[in-house]
Amino acid sequence: MDIGFVPILTIFVLAVFVGFEVITKVPPILHTPLMSGSNAISGITLVGAIASVGAGSGVAAAVLGFVSLVFASTNVVGGFLGTHRMLKKFRKRD
Repeated sequence: MDIGFVPILTIFVLAVFVGFEVITKVPPILHTPLMSGSNAISGITLVGAIASVGAGSGVAAAVLGFVSLVFASTNVVGGFLGTHRMLKKFRKRD
């Protein structure tokens, strides 16, 4: 089943805009705890991106899959670093 480039690009662009709007509406006090939860979602995105790159559905799908792979990996690493930094503040000092 070949969906075509334009519908896939449209979904990608809409997802970027919706994601940006959702993230900018989160208050700063909730951002760090929500990063922990978003790591699971980014893990699912990583699996989808790997499947997209390896599916062999064309150059455009491979490029968009690679871009999503890079962004999701950055999000996972940043989420873990932010969570680690937050949890470090709650440790007992010796």
